[in-house]
Amino acid sequence: MASGDRKSPEQKNQPLSPPTPIVQENGTPTKRVLITSLLAGVIGGGAGLVSKHRIAHPNIPTVYATNCAIVAGCYCGARESVRITRRSEHDDLMNSAIGGLFSGALLGRLQGGPQGAIRYSLVFAVVGTAFDYASLKAKPMLESYRNMESFKLPEWSPIKVLDEEALAKKKAQEEKIFPERVLGKLNKE
Repeated sequence: MASGDRKSPEQKNQPLSPPTPIVQENGTPTKRVLITSLLAGVIGGGAGLVSKHRIAHPNIPTVYATNCAIVAGCYCGARESVRITRRSEHDDLMNSAIGGLFSGALLGRLQGGPQGAIRYSLVFAVVGTAFDYASLKAKPMLESYRNMESFKLPEWSPIKVLDEEALAKKKAQEEKIFPERVLGKLNKE
């Protein structure tokens, strides 16, 4: 064997194992960051629309929407980058804590200098992790509501669900009343 070839013959014949997948089946990181940022922008714009400062500053909804989208995009981008780097699952809360530290430090440094970086990183880590924890706990409950076959109204509700026969009867009654209403309006004119 040549002096530059250090592999044994057994190692040369073995196939390489495929690398661990970075992106999993339930969506790309770009989609998750983009959708979250857009939702945060819509929520920020809505908050700006109901803000009391809207009268003095007419463009405040745009400012709120932009700021919320930037913060959400920075946090979610950092969280997804940490998830990809650590090769962990989506529901790992350590990704949220580390992503919150990084994004908070970046935005805090831009906003308030070195002291702002420390404060923002701690706040982003705590609030982001708490939000992700709450969303993980709420997910099974929301899934159970989605999988319900029908929603039953209480007996005392004034809203009644009509069966086929009652629906046909109501439609026939409405067709009978409609010409009377139209003719009644014409006679008054």
